[in-house]
Amino acid sequence: MWFPRGLGFPISILGLTAQVPLLNQSPQSPAANNIPAMAKPDDFVLKQGSDVFSPPDLIALARPGTGVANPSGDLVLVPVSKYSVDEKKNKKSLFLAPIESNVQPLEIPLPDGGEAFWINTRTLGHVVDDGEGKDKVKALYALEVQFNADNVDSPNALSIPDPPTLIGKFPTSTATNFRHTLRSGYLVFSDYVYADGDLNTAKEQDEAWENRGNSAFVYDETFDRHWDAWVGPKKSSVFSVKLSQDPDRVWSLDTKFVNLLNGTGHSAPVEPFGGLDDFDVSQSHLIYTTKDPKLPPAWHTKQNVYIVDLDGTSKPKELTSGEQGATHSPVLSPQGDKAAWLELDQDGHESDRAKIVIYDLNKDVRYTLTQQWDRSPDALAFSNDGDSIFFSAGDLARVKVFVLPLPSTPSASTTNPELSREYVTPIALTHTGAVSGVQPLSNGRVLFTRSSLTSPNDVFVLRDVDALDLHSADSQAQAKQVVKVNQLTKFTADALSSKHLSEGEDFWFKGADDKDIQGWVIKPHGFKKGETKKWPVVLLIHGGPEGAWEDQWSTRWNPNIFAQQGYLTIAINPTGSTTFGQELTNAIKKEWGGKPFTDLQKGWKYILEQYPEIDTDRAVAAGASYGGYAINWIQGHPEFGFNFKALVCHDGAFDVRYTGFATDELYFSNYEFGGRPWEEDAKATMKKWNPLEFAHKWSTPQLLIHGSKDFRLVEGESLGAFHTLQQLGVPSRLVIFPDENHWVLNHGNSLKWHYEVFRWFDKFVGQK
Repeated sequence: MWFPRGLGFPISILGLTAQVPLLNQSPQSPAANNIPAMAKPDDFVLKQGSDVFSPPDLIALARPGTGVANPSGDLVLVPVSKYSVDEKKNKKSLFLAPIESNVQPLEIPLPDGGEAFWINTRTLGHVVDDGEGKDKVKALYALEVQFNADNVDSPNALSIPDPPTLIGKFPTSTATNFRHTLRSGYLVFSDYVYADGDLNTAKEQDEAWENRGNSAFVYDETFDRHWDAWVGPKKSSVFSVKLSQDPDRVWSLDTKFVNLLNGTGHSAPVEPFGGLDDFDVSQSHLIYTTKDPKLPPAWHTKQNVYIVDLDGTSKPKELTSGEQGATHSPVLSPQGDKAAWLELDQDGHESDRAKIVIYDLNKDVRYTLTQQWDRSPDALAFSNDGDSIFFSAGDLARVKVFVLPLPSTPSASTTNPELSREYVTPIALTHTGAVSGVQPLSNGRVLFTRSSLTSPNDVFVLRDVDALDLHSADSQAQAKQVVKVNQLTKFTADALSSKHLSEGEDFWFKGADDKDIQGWVIKPHGFKKGETKKWPVVLLIHGGPEGAWEDQWSTRWNPNIFAQQGYLTIAINPTGSTTFGQELTNAIKKEWGGKPFTDLQKGWKYILEQYPEIDTDRAVAAGASYGGYAINWIQGHPEFGFNFKALVCHDGAFDVRYTGFATDELYFSNYEFGGRPWEEDAKATMKKWNPLEFAHKWSTPQLLIHGSKDFRLVEGESLGAFHTLQQLGVPSRLVIFPDENHWVLNHGNSLKWHYEVFRWFDKFVGQK
């Protein structure tokens, strides 16, 4: 999937008409007729102020991670980072917040960064770098937490009174993704090793690799490069090691690191984004997902799920049927008698509908729980009693918490069991924002983290979930009445209190094939219906293309940033979008330049009819990834009638056929266009929807931006588009970030991106 948000926008040069002559332009040339004058001097500044949420505010705003509760369920741990613009430094902290007490949260600064996890209910493990250069390894420290829930007024009610205590060290500097099982005393983590699978020899082999006398990477198979890195000789694997506490409460880390995947050909977590969501542990077992080792990974998505003993004495056992596509989020029940994971049917289709599969480990029976439900869960968690399952899933541009009771295990494995209503109709427990990190706790509580269009992550808890009768015919109505939602943290509330962020308003219209299509309107501060003032408008086009504009915070594509710079901001979820049912998602196949643009045109017409406050001569559009493709496609189709005065394209496809050869994940293009790029059907489809075939019609000023480390859509795409615009004499600018991938992640680069994007728009539609 080409990712929807997080891509820096391309950025355009101002006043290029004075620098580049119009080449071969006749009075009838589209470029000559459609280019607005750029009369404004190059004196642009971003709108800022105490009541404006500006790009510098976005960069400097705290970025909370996902909350994780301790085993007793009375404290939650949240990692938070905050960038200092003045110091040009990203500062990291841990926050501990009570779940059932009014004791003030505790901030633990982490000047050296690192990862933290719960070892037990009052001990944090903190893993940081130790040593320098070739001697650098990871060291594990214990932080002992003191918590008196009743002593609300004491400044030390929640504290870490003693300095960190060194527990032990890992043989490398790359250990990550830590999980501890208290009763069995195993610490499970992932790390990178060479073909021998031995963690203890990894550093020695690292040194040999670095001193090999050349810089060559040599490949006999794909992947050769993935996301933003050339693939080297190491692969990720999962390890276990004993982590125990003696009678004097002193922690110790064993030196025997067991590679639980050794000799299997498996690699986990799955690159490039896999982490803790790719494996889970019980008191005795590890469950994990991995790419099928028998298939070429660049043109197959098939992943298998395995289970293995934590002590490494057994070989992994496959739990999947062998007839699936990708799998995600494998989990084990607290009792260790059931496993669950998300499974896609079709190998090669990464945006197929994800279904919940339950595996009864005692009966050796596997069944699909959500065969009849037209949504895709994205994370799973068993209830504490193992009788139900909680999960998050996108639904109508929100990501909600759902719950389903589990039926009795069928007598035989099946993908379509006969289940009564209560087992096939998930109950929504939240209805706004975008949730993550769903974690069932004791006493009918469920912890989760949620962001929205108006706020980054905060931690919440659902209460009285155990009062629900999950088997009742009116369980959904009960949920709205019985279940309570309490907010535990407010990380950014003060910083955003004066910024007047828009919550976003849904709108619906009939799109291609008379389908209902949703979009968002995000209004600028001060917008009033019926006023005489005319507002500029921006259309944002999401990537994927199987993605969605959701009620979710973004540090890269944040609609409120556009609104706060004075633009009525429109974000439409056209054909191909997720969270509206699999039929709409699948309808993008072989339709890249078709149905989505019917939707966008109809949605645009609807907006202009509903909002006469819009100045149609001050309309602009921006997109990244597939959204960047959309910008390039709009360039070549003036008959769409959008009448945009300026465009921004970040990491967008210019030649989709070349993309089919050059992208890292070949299965994506093979699926989207119906075959490999030399096969006749795919070749014809690519030609039909290829922006470069219509490049002679390009005429709208366009900003292009690309990361040199983007291997999903290589930088040649933007180079080709830029060279086309330059030779046509169309005002255009190319910005390259040599150190960025498909996303713009560096804080300084992000600020530069925002500045250039809004400067470009202002040159063409700003107030004169």
